[in-house]
Amino acid sequence: MVLEYIFNPFVLKKRPWEMFVVGFIYSIIALFLSYLVFKEVSGLLTVFLIVIGILPTMYITVKSEEELDIKYEGEWKLLQEHAKVIAFLLFMFLGITTALIFSYVLLPHEIVDNVFDLQHKAIVNVNNYVRGNIIGEDITGQTTKTDIFIKIFLNNLKVLFFCLIFSLLYGTGALFILTWNASVIAAAVGGLIKNKIAETASLAGFGLFSAYLGTATFSFFKYMLHGILEITAYFIIGLAGGILSMALIKKDLSYDSIMTDVLDLVLISIGFLLISGIVEVYITPLFFS
Repeated sequence: MVLEYIFNPFVLKKRPWEMFVVGFIYSIIALFLSYLVFKEVSGLLTVFLIVIGILPTMYITVKSEEELDIKYEGEWKLLQEHAKVIAFLLFMFLGITTALIFSYVLLPHEIVDNVFDLQHKAIVNVNNYVRGNIIGEDITGQTTKTDIFIKIFLNNLKVLFFCLIFSLLYGTGALFILTWNASVIAAAVGGLIKNKIAETASLAGFGLFSAYLGTATFSFFKYMLHGILEITAYFIIGLAGGILSMALIKKDLSYDSIMTDVLDLVLISIGFLLISGIVEVYITPLFFS
């Protein structure tokens, strides 16, 4: 692959911020190719093309991390190496999300509706699910933030489980779930930006630019304050599943360090998910109403 040749995963691990550019470029290319060639299914195909573009890099990375499990004896050293991988994967996720947000905000309305149709439906379904649960419990007057936290955590735990299963079965299968989440977040943030801009459309000149910039920043951080912790958990569990999958293929499960490392990654991912839920329920509402 040409793009794989341009972006060397071993170099990206040392300079993780460059993965932002990788994710951004892959996403723009995937979106325009999917819309031009398969307009009717461009939304889902965009996600698939992004995953296909990133897949070789992810495979090489997971393979390298599994080999480190055999090479290093100390778990702390392994976790430090894994942290570098998680860092460049997070930059990749931010690159994908940013590219799709820009596309959502800047592209014509008919293209946005076509490309993000499935994402819009996913957002509506999630909102209806949460609203339905809250309204149902409000009737009895027993809804608390703890109830909301438990529901959110259990739902996220389900996604975490599927990330592990996808990675275990397909090696890097969690990439699809994470890229899909990036596209849904982009649709949510992009929609919020457009709504806020519409409210300040009467402004002009520098005032309009300031309003646009402030709205974009507000919208992004409203979702990403807790979202970045949640995505980190999914990447960690995806890496754990990928390492375990690679160890099964190479018959390396006899090494105790591999199972210890996988278990540690699973526990760390659950910890990040707990923190994410706390931030979403108790902290984010303090800054974003």
